[in-house]
Amino acid sequence: MRWLKSLFIGRARNLSDERLFHKISLAAVLAWVGLGADGLSSSCYGPEETFKALGAHAALAPFIALACMATIAIICASYSQIIELFPTGGGGYLVASKLLSPTLGLVSGCALLVDYVLTIAISIASGADALFSLLPPVWLPWKLPFALAGTALLTLLYLCGVKESVLLWVPVFFVFIGTHGFGILYAVMTHLGVLPQIAANTANDVGAAHAQLGWLGLFLLLLRAYSMGAGTYTGSREEVSACRVFQRATRVHQGISAWPAPA
Repeated sequence: MRWLKSLFIGRARNLSDERLFHKISLAAVLAWVGLGADGLSSSCYGPEETFKALGAHAALAPFIALACMATIAIICASYSQIIELFPTGGGGYLVASKLLSPTLGLVSGCALLVDYVLTIAISIASGADALFSLLPPVWLPWKLPFALAGTALLTLLYLCGVKESVLLWVPVFFVFIGTHGFGILYAVMTHLGVLPQIAANTANDVGAAHAQLGWLGLFLLLLRAYSMGAGTYTGSREEVSACRVFQRATRVHQGISAWPAPA
């Protein structure tokens, strides 16, 4: 069993080795990949669920987009304050324990564990749905085994170490950013000439939705769609929990420590 562990996970690290930090350190761009992947995966399924919740009232999507942007701005501002108070790492457990009480810190820590499990499960399930939507229907029975295999693969990769797992996802990360950036720019540039018409159609659709649902129904629909896309914001906490990682960068020639930060 020991040789199997060494084959798939690697040999155990010697914690007394003074060069260990240099061996597991990451360049700044790789740390960006490791910390940003969580937020990017969340942005894949959150907006989709919001759009689905709007149903036939797709014209209301810009209002949800503005609400999401405002929420992200508020989260970033609050996390900036947390980083100032906890420069060595300020995850939910530590912040709640220090500022509120140890009991509430345990509650926050348990919530984080549940959040991590759900984030991984939903991300893999969303990826499987997206992939198998491109395949013929006869492949659908393989979707669940594919998702389970993906979960096992991710678990194995992270057991190998942070540096090893991040190096594997570097091309995926930058291909994701490049393709989505191109898609957004292409959509905006190709519709520049019809923006007035789009704005007029949106205003008409909003008016029709108000006539059909009323102000209360319109507000409740927006609130439900916004809540369905709340998964968009998971992952932004990583930068706060790992700010100790960035603090060590200047100590090892712009290397980034791969030691796990406290949650």
